[in-house]
Amino acid sequence: RAPRTPLAKRSRISGSARVPAPHLPSPAPMSNISRVLQARIDLAAVYRLLDKYKLNEGICNHLTALVPGTTDRFLVIRYGLLWSEVTASNLVMVDAQGNIIEGEGPVETTAFQIHKAIHLADPAKYACVLHTHMPYSTAICCLKDFELKMVHQNSCRFHKGIAYDPKFNGLVLDDNEGERLASVMGGKTVLMHRSHGVIVCGASIAAAFDDLYYLERAA
Repeated sequence: RAPRTPLAKRSRISGSARVPAPHLPSPAPMSNISRVLQARIDLAAVYRLLDKYKLNEGICNHLTALVPGTTDRFLVIRYGLLWSEVTASNLVMVDAQGNIIEGEGPVETTAFQIHKAIHLADPAKYACVLHTHMPYSTAICCLKDFELKMVHQNSCRFHKGIAYDPKFNGLVLDDNEGERLASVMGGKTVLMHRSHGVIVCGASIAAAFDDLYYLERAA
């Protein structure tokens, strides 16, 4: 009879072999360069996924993510690209003054003004900012009583987590309007903007995407 090994001791209860899980070393921490690359990959994937789900509007709308290790630089689409054309390498890196740090512009003014103000308001909570005119949620924003009703488990996940902006001041072309939107959010992660669309934020790209997807399902 073959000798028993320490890794295959018999259980007195079932007689089955119990093999202890091998000890696996913890993964090495990612360098900041790797974290920036991963942010590029993740944000490009969100652009592609929302295009696939038809939750975008042509070349308009915009999704951004803070550059890891910074609080005043973010990644954004180059104006004029279809969302299906976005890749990790063609995302543009801009700073809070509007300077292009990496990539080729231009960057749409409304994208810069909206996202800059929200990122700066709380870089940890608003590390990712997604602004879309996705059809069902935007339709709610056009109603007189534009409120997401808490009638389904998908909507209940947003209980007390949505800010509502009853003002529509047109295109966001200056600091004042961007800062006003950030103030209206009041620390919440979802903004429903009357006659415009939605803004969904998260502490990570994955969290923001998950909330945006389920917000549209709830609507």
